[in-house]
Amino acid sequence: MEQRRFSGKGHWYHETQSNHAQPEVLPLVPEAANVDDRFLLDLALPDEIVAACTGWLAPARSLCHQLFPLSLPVNRLRTLSAYDRLSTALTVAQACGVQRLCNHYAALLAPLPGPDSSRESNRRLAEITQYARQLASSPDVIDDKARNQLDEVGLSVYDIVVINQIIGFIGFQARVVAVFQALLGHPVRWLPGHHIQPHTLPASSDAWRALLPVVELRYASTHQLESLSRWQAEPALEALTPVLCHEPTLLDLTGEILINSRDTISLPSPALAAAAELLTRSPDRFSAAQFTPLTEEGLTAVQAINLLSQCALEGWLNRLKVASGKAE
Repeated sequence: MEQRRFSGKGHWYHETQSNHAQPEVLPLVPEAANVDDRFLLDLALPDEIVAACTGWLAPARSLCHQLFPLSLPVNRLRTLSAYDRLSTALTVAQACGVQRLCNHYAALLAPLPGPDSSRESNRRLAEITQYARQLASSPDVIDDKARNQLDEVGLSVYDIVVINQIIGFIGFQARVVAVFQALLGHPVRWLPGHHIQPHTLPASSDAWRALLPVVELRYASTHQLESLSRWQAEPALEALTPVLCHEPTLLDLTGEILINSRDTISLPSPALAAAAELLTRSPDRFSAAQFTPLTEEGLTAVQAINLLSQCALEGWLNRLKVASGKAE
């Protein structure tokens, strides 16, 4: 395998691996940056569907703005620039193969100034990119070495928490966009013959311990203490909360998505299992062929969307656990 390199920023293909048979590279789509809805990317959805999902769509939209401000000062504790964040988002979008996201994040990234030309800056960006690709598509390979390399290139605990949230969130966004495009009958992947490897999942385990430093109560801000109290009471976030609370605003919005996306319907069916499996492992292949059988079994479109979005959210939380700690 070799690195593909192209001069300039005129292409959305970014820092990914390829074989020697190089398919045609799609040009940058500048208008993809100009959307009113930075989460669903202006998909033309029925108003009643969007309204029914507003409870979790609203915090998801807010997270887009929190994670990806187009102008961002950096300091000693928070070193991630807007370029670093959008570069990571584009890497994950490409790993998922959802081109609407690739176009959007490439268009946002293109006009931003990149890192300087020093060897240190190049190594830092390379390590972030490799880590993002691995956690997004092969989280089972993330180990102590992968985590330590982020520290070695100068990322702080705050940076690492944000990077992990970006990777998990973009994977969630890619799968949600794939679901909504399937509802509309749109293709997700527009690159014929461009194969995205199925995502590898680590073995699940109920026993887990944090490896990243947790927030120390004696130094915690009021906001951090409030978030700790609120989200440690939520079973799905209980173990992660002391780590994620380094960035309490991101944690709060993650929790809001979690509690508002739940659908209490229980439908043990082969169609749902097959749809969830494909969405989890290969979001670029998800289509109406997987979505339609769910409504044919009696689910409403909103119920199907919520159930599949929960699967996408589980993938997000799974990656946060892989990145932040270790199963025991």
